[in-house]
Amino acid sequence: MLLFSLWAGLIVDRVRRRPVMIAADLGRALLLSTIPVLALTHVLTIAHLIAVAAFTGVLTVLFDVAYQSYLPSLVGSVGLFEGNRLLSISGSTAEILGPSITGVLVQLITAPIAILIDALSFLVSAASVWLIRAPEPPAYATPHESLRDEILGGMKVILAHPLLRALFFRSIVAFLSMGPLFTYYVLFAIRVLHIKPASLGVAIALGGAGSLIGGLLSTRIANRLPLKLSFFASALIIGCLQFLTPLASLTPRFALLLVCAQQFLGDFAWTVYYVNEKTLRQSVAPPHLLGRVNAAMQLASRGMLPIGALAGGFLGENIGIANTLWIGGAGVLLSTLFLLPVLRTRPT
Repeated sequence: MLLFSLWAGLIVDRVRRRPVMIAADLGRALLLSTIPVLALTHVLTIAHLIAVAAFTGVLTVLFDVAYQSYLPSLVGSVGLFEGNRLLSISGSTAEILGPSITGVLVQLITAPIAILIDALSFLVSAASVWLIRAPEPPAYATPHESLRDEILGGMKVILAHPLLRALFFRSIVAFLSMGPLFTYYVLFAIRVLHIKPASLGVAIALGGAGSLIGGLLSTRIANRLPLKLSFFASALIIGCLQFLTPLASLTPRFALLLVCAQQFLGDFAWTVYYVNEKTLRQSVAPPHLLGRVNAAMQLASRGMLPIGALAGGFLGENIGIANTLWIGGAGVLLSTLFLLPVLRTRPT
């Protein structure tokens, strides 16, 4: 995400997006299928695993940018919210079922063969996208710009638009702050809070359940609250809930309860926020630059996680893990301030 997202945005804006998604799925299936083949022939190395992870990650960036840019042409502006909501439900379902199924498969048929099933799942994904029969508009004509200007086109649109600019800077601060939270989560829960791995697994599964319920209730919430208000409120709740994890170290008796609450309520709020965020972004970005806008937003979100993780490692060594988590939580909460203009901005 950090290295390839802007290039992915340029590719997605230059060609039809549906073929990009199919090609990315087929490429991931091919890459992952090499792991069981090499494992069965006893020549699999860690270098090969790293290479597969890297190139699969590049294709995942390409697919994610393409599908977020393809959706508006598929469902229209009226169906954007519902489309994003249904996609969030499918992702939440996979989050609930995937880890548990993986554990069973690894035990029954070993890890390399389990990865083969993962590879086959991408073939199913490619076939599903291929079966979409709605005509896709042709790719937009390439303007006479330098390659640098084309790559940065999405970034220029974001910085010039008040709504997109607010989303952009909020994502940078929030995901930089979440880098330490993601990095230390399991270590902190098991070694500091002394939560058993099985109990932590239940807590993480509750996160998937919360995300699923958030997707199911998104429409009802949208019908009762204005889109921008539910968007801001969900971001504010996300920030407040980040403090539950370090707070658990001060109340050991309720540590598991607080972790479960953070997972369930946090993922619930994240889903409501993400459905709204994608809908707002897809509604205001120019169609011919939507791929590059989505790519820049991916860079500002998940692309910031490794930088935040490195900073969290430095802080953890010098001030302790718990204090680092408090700082990370404060950063996520303060990032909500960037969204105040959203409450006053008309998404046009």
